[in-house]
Amino acid sequence: MNGLTFDEDKKVIVGVGSALVDMLAREEDAFMEKLGVAKGGMNLVESDYIEELVVQIKNPPSVVPGGSACNTAIGVGMLGGQARFVGKLGQDQLGVMFRDELKKNNVEPVLFTSDLPTGRVLSIITPDAQRSMFTYLGAASELHQDELTPACFDHAAIVHVEGYLLFNRELMMATLEAAKSAGAMVSLDLASFNVVEESKDLLNRIIADYIDILIANEDEALAYTGDKDEAKALEALSEEVEIAVLKIGHRGSVVSCKGTHTKIDPLLCPNAIDTTGAGDLWAAGFLFGLVQGFSFEKSGELASACGSHVCQVVGANIPEAGWEQIRRML
Repeated sequence: MNGLTFDEDKKVIVGVGSALVDMLAREEDAFMEKLGVAKGGMNLVESDYIEELVVQIKNPPSVVPGGSACNTAIGVGMLGGQARFVGKLGQDQLGVMFRDELKKNNVEPVLFTSDLPTGRVLSIITPDAQRSMFTYLGAASELHQDELTPACFDHAAIVHVEGYLLFNRELMMATLEAAKSAGAMVSLDLASFNVVEESKDLLNRIIADYIDILIANEDEALAYTGDKDEAKALEALSEEVEIAVLKIGHRGSVVSCKGTHTKIDPLLCPNAIDTTGAGDLWAAGFLFGLVQGFSFEKSGELASACGSHVCQVVGANIPEAGWEQIRRML
């Protein structure tokens, strides 16, 4: 067992974040070099900039629902868990598609609407399977703290917050307050090294007071702790939270809880073609496992399976055949 207990009437995992449509395109390294942007990060841009990039891409990008917390909620729903996503859409065709896809993937949508277009992310995927994101938040940026009613968090066991919400400080604080008022644990995925770098002051304020589960990869851990040594970085991550996770790429991950470290072996993916959503789906498997009462080892194995399967496709949508294989682990 993992030592966590949840009330019988609190089994919902609620994702809060940006409702975004993913536009996925494959390009060579030279394309990123020409843009002068470091690979693997997230860059906030205007809608016009995305349109300019799309014109330069060799093949039209594929379009699917996305957003970090949304991807995690979909993963939970497809595993058979109770999932809900809270976000904001435009009143356009992309918004209709987004809502329909949530329902199709067993996620309860709590979606508000805005006069701005539905947000989108252009992900450039290079041959090394790295993805670099150019994000126009659009309607997603207008989710307001007053819209987060207690009903958004009914029966919540865990409220999972994407790190990108750090760019909207009022909304982040309102989400954390509402989650705690609902008696839920709060999970925070640090999302991207440049998000951490730009939000260090806010992270220092909220982690000790609000965060129960902190998830980071190597780059994010370095940006937050300043320590390249993995053991020291994990120790720093775990100082003020109940559970800290350090994902170490092809070597797996380590879960730290109350001074005890649990090494999670990776499920290697030799045919990886795209890392889009890998961290989001890892979080889905891990959080689902925790709520089900699985051990850290079992939760981590499930997380690794979700992360591995999503790397075998372009985008964050694991096909049904993949989900069937993952569910057999349950």
